Amino acid sequence: MSRKFFVMELFTTFSDADHGGDEDNRRSTSGMVVKMGTGAISWASQLQTIVTLSTTEAEYISAVQSGQEIIWLCNLLSEFGYEFTGPSTLYVDNQSALAVARNPEHHGRMKHLDLRHYWLRDVVEAGDIDIKYLPTKSMPADIMTKALGRLKVVEMRGMLGLYD
Repeated sequence: MSRKFFVMELFTTFSDADHGGDEDNRRSTSGMVVKMGTGAISWASQLQTIVTLSTTEAEYISAVQSGQEIIWLCNLLSEFGYEFTGPSTLYVDNQSALAVARNPEHHGRMKHLDLRHYWLRDVVEAGDIDIKYLPTKSMPADIMTKALGRLKVVEMRGMLGLYD
């Protein structure tokens, strides 16, 4: 007999990007961290597959990739008996990317993006993901997108739940 575990929110996801940070091809780096409780359980840092034309685009594409990780983890945990009764939270540090994900009318400068990137709007509208703003200084995924100074790395390490 399988057990069911009803949870409102089991994990929190953080998404960040650095616009055009790769000096060779000007592609942006997406960073993502998923935390369960106080520790990171999933993380990624990867070069985006397209050249983005703005910070908003870079952040939005990173949020799409992070959203896909959220849905995958929800599906995986559902196999273990967890049943989610509310949306999972995705934090981004860019207000414009947040507006694009929440409201389809905010697409004027991003309508050239491939349609697969509009997937995030659908899952936000369906209530599967609750996307929220988090200032850059509090963003644990910042460590995944660029080189940081020693003090910032120590601070980020603490945000990820990694201690000496």
